[in-house]
Amino acid sequence: MDKNYIKAKLLTLPEEPGSYQMKNKNGEIIYVGKAKNLHNRVNQYFVGAHDFKTTKMVSQIEDFDFIVTNSEKEALVLEINLIKKYRPKYNIMFIDDTSYPYIKITKEDYPRLLIARDTKKDKKAKYFGPFPDASAARDTQKLLQSIYPFRRCTKIPNKVCLYYHMGQCLGPCEYEIDPKVYQDMSDQVSRFLNGDTKEIEQSLNTKMVEASENLEFEKANEYKQMIESIHRVIDKQMIELDQKGNKDAFVYYADKGYLAIQGFLVRRGTILNKEFRLKALYGDAQEEFISFLLQYYDSHPKASELVLPQEVDISSLEDVLETKIVQPQKGYRKKLLEMCYENAKKQLDQKFNIVEQQDEKTEEAMKYLEELANHEMSRIELFDNSHTGGAFTVASCVVYEDGYPSKKDYRLYRLHTQNSDVDSMKEVLYRRYFRLLKEESRLPDGIIVDGGLTQVNAAKEIIDMLGITSIKIMGLVKDDHHNTNALMDTSGDLIPIDKDSSLFFLLTRMQDEVHRVAISYHRKLRAKAQTKSILDEIEGVGPKRKKKLLKEFKNFTNLKNASVEEISKVVPQEVAEKVYYALHQQQ
Repeated sequence: MDKNYIKAKLLTLPEEPGSYQMKNKNGEIIYVGKAKNLHNRVNQYFVGAHDFKTTKMVSQIEDFDFIVTNSEKEALVLEINLIKKYRPKYNIMFIDDTSYPYIKITKEDYPRLLIARDTKKDKKAKYFGPFPDASAARDTQKLLQSIYPFRRCTKIPNKVCLYYHMGQCLGPCEYEIDPKVYQDMSDQVSRFLNGDTKEIEQSLNTKMVEASENLEFEKANEYKQMIESIHRVIDKQMIELDQKGNKDAFVYYADKGYLAIQGFLVRRGTILNKEFRLKALYGDAQEEFISFLLQYYDSHPKASELVLPQEVDISSLEDVLETKIVQPQKGYRKKLLEMCYENAKKQLDQKFNIVEQQDEKTEEAMKYLEELANHEMSRIELFDNSHTGGAFTVASCVVYEDGYPSKKDYRLYRLHTQNSDVDSMKEVLYRRYFRLLKEESRLPDGIIVDGGLTQVNAAKEIIDMLGITSIKIMGLVKDDHHNTNALMDTSGDLIPIDKDSSLFFLLTRMQDEVHRVAISYHRKLRAKAQTKSILDEIEGVGPKRKKKLLKEFKNFTNLKNASVEEISKVVPQEVAEKVYYALHQQQ
């Protein structure tokens, strides 16, 4: 860091709201923040004492940029957009793969009743939920589909299917259905999913009595089971019924350099206690909490009310989220927040030691690796190949940032070289780094290849050919039992690794990961090839015609023995000739 340059630039910062972007020596944005006063906020990073994690981030700052906005609200929106665009390594990315299931009624001429987790993909549809888990959502969907004959098929076929004959579909594929029928069903389902089950229960009770009076005891029993299913479904959804209304309650708790966020989602009086995040904290706790809320509601529907602690500054947040925010001093909402806070504190205390130990071990391992390599190794790329007898040759590239996998940067390659692990390594490295150079993308600090001197030399040949001098090349060498044993440099010298060290366990995890990714891709390609036939390569033969041919002739042997005339009874004459020619070319 050029301290004089940073000091001079800090003096020029305006005392206005805006967003600031911290950059490392490669010009990459490593942290994005927002401020009411850019001059005061950015200066705080370079004066006074900080905790270990913030100090680590500041040590990597070589430059910074800023964008002045008209208001703090605009700064908040800009901050989140920049975080989503650049995914800076020191910003807390709260969004993960966890999402709640919803019941969805599609907005189609003939609507369907589906389970969905992404509520933004189809904005025209109606969504009901969230449900505590997939099981509760499936049970509810199954119950409603047994009562209301919504369309089941993804694409409307040419004729009615089994669901029509079971009375669970109206058959719009063959029959004209009044749109009002579907509208009425949608309205009834909406009332049911909003907690009003009386109408359905009364209707089923009436049908059950009528069936009993007509001595249709089997049908009467079906209606009875449906009523019991309604009670089971409703019971399963209700975790705690206290007060009706849709609201979300969130709090945060910061301690020991970590931020814990706990949320209770209340829907129709149902408290879903499943939102918890624990992340390393590099900035201000309240700012990161607000960032979480914006990220969270970017991919989740908003409740009619958001309940937050009094100390949170909601002046800009309420405008950005466009939802009602309540900061209670007493009553039911206050109790919700207290419950959230206690949960956040307890879970942080429980998980902190494990997370801290993992971070410390990883930092220790990376420091040791850099000492052995005598080179910075913040970003490492590892490669591995996989094939079966030279067929389906593939390679994987996995990327680690500061000892943690960066899965968004993983890459898979279908290779052209066969029967040569060395040539395969050369091909994947050339393709990888030629593209990075062409796109002026970030190069890694180090490359680790899975193998001995031949693989290391192959990597060195390609890197030298491309004129790259900034990458450290190392090989992972295994012992006689195929376990990670040592590192090898480009001179062929072995660098032993203590098997009790944190570096040994980190390298083992890395090696397992790159191998797993390569094997998974190889198996996927091989499985895909096994389901493919020569018919897939014939012009004019799509999935439907392929199905017709196999249905008519039972197997490929019979099809191959058939004449053009026999084949033309199933598909057009021109296509039949192509099928016949393709099959007999294989002899």
